[in-house]
Amino acid sequence: MAEAARVLAAAGVASPRVDAELLAAHVLGVSRAQLVLMPDWDDAAKRRYRQLVAARAQRVPLQHLTGTAGFGHLELAVGPGVFVPRPETELLADWASRLVATLPGDPVVVDLASGSGALALEIAHRCPAARVVAVERSEAALVWLRRNAAARAAAGDRPVTVVAADATDPAALGDLVGQVAVVVCNPPYVPEGTPVPPEVADHDPPEAVFAGPDGLAVIRPVVACAATLLRPGGWFGMEHDDTHGEVVPALLRGRFTEVTDHPDLAGRPRYVTGRRVDTA
Repeated sequence: MAEAARVLAAAGVASPRVDAELLAAHVLGVSRAQLVLMPDWDDAAKRRYRQLVAARAQRVPLQHLTGTAGFGHLELAVGPGVFVPRPETELLADWASRLVATLPGDPVVVDLASGSGALALEIAHRCPAARVVAVERSEAALVWLRRNAAARAAAGDRPVTVVAADATDPAALGDLVGQVAVVVCNPPYVPEGTPVPPEVADHDPPEAVFAGPDGLAVIRPVVACAATLLRPGGWFGMEHDDTHGEVVPALLRGRFTEVTDHPDLAGRPRYVTGRRVDTA
């Protein structure tokens, strides 16, 4: 593992020791904490480990090599064709879960541009009374979304409804227009031409990362879609680029009140929330 960490560091991997340990735990079928017990490495395990380290040194995402990504309380299946959920998105999931848990009855929650289902499935796991709908248009991403939704339902969570549709088209959820309590979204928002790590540039689907010259090409119609879906007084939460701390909240004002931008753990602008204007 020490040698693997040196290889990964030389390749520019941001967290070489952590990745070396996580790959070892994956190969040996133990938790990372159990590595201190020095489990046996047979020749097959050594060969497999060296193969995975070499792939990681080529900047194949760690989650593609292990087949899973941790998100909140969940382990989600991920791989080619779907955006790998990031830890910062857990902040939006936590905001939404805490809010939904306070709502009476069985509130409807919609996750637009759901990808692997991270937001939808975490909220469904933490808020069993909620009726959660996950919307995704990419056929490749839908494979992973349906797989994760089925796995969580089998584990006992309330099933999440998967809808194959464009997140910017409220007509796709026509029966829910004006009925939704909470809408969340982690849309593509990186401005085109922005340098990104090889893990993103070479492996994340470009349509799940980039969104026009200013990064707002999807955000603008998503804001309008959310406003259409939400009932008066309903809540909207959306992740955005760290350069969007002023422009995205401005897009919400008028349709939403109590607009607030929230920082991530590094203090950078990361997600916005607002409440649908009560027109009643």
